[in-house]
Amino acid sequence: MKRMQQATRLYGILDTGYVAAENMSRVADALLAGGVGVLQLRAKGMTAEQVLALIERHLPDLGTKCKEYGVPFIINDFSEVALAVSADGVHIGQGDGTLAGVRAVVGDEMIVGRSTHSVEQAQDALAEGFDYIGYGPLFPTPTKQGRPGIGLEGIRAVQKSVGKSIPVFCIGGIKPENLQLVLASGAYRVVIVSALLQAEDVLQSTSKVVSTIQSFI
Repeated sequence: MKRMQQATRLYGILDTGYVAAENMSRVADALLAGGVGVLQLRAKGMTAEQVLALIERHLPDLGTKCKEYGVPFIINDFSEVALAVSADGVHIGQGDGTLAGVRAVVGDEMIVGRSTHSVEQAQDALAEGFDYIGYGPLFPTPTKQGRPGIGLEGIRAVQKSVGKSIPVFCIGGIKPENLQLVLASGAYRVVIVSALLQAEDVLQSTSKVVSTIQSFI
């Protein structure tokens, strides 16, 4: 079974809400070169068929590029798409069914992650058998409209009860300006989306974030 590398510290997301289709390949290259340890394709509002078409037209070699960097390629939401493009994994939210349901589609070899929004949900995801979790949103974020930030208080509890067994990626409103606060609050791994995708120099911004995270090791 494929596993998320324990050394992975920065999870990147190629989000269609922030990157135009024609720019996705260039931005993906910059994220990979900058040092993300995971790369997810997220296309909220699209159907599985539309996501497949997007990959075929604009990102046909993304899986190959990820393998060259030794970075898992994750598909958000759509197990059937992950299977069709031979991705390394799939990520699902709280309302997207069970691990067993995903495994029924993708088999036992893929990485499967779960979004969690509380310490209890994180513990449930570990018990269910997910390979890693996202924990957040720590701060309010445009990618999760209407969902309040859960704050930093639960990070140490999640790291203690879940993070010793599977990777925990803190997510939601994290940016270079508050990254050190998040790390000082106990986070070991983070997901950063808009701050990287909207940066003038995606590669340089990603590299700086990786350096900041590594300084806390």
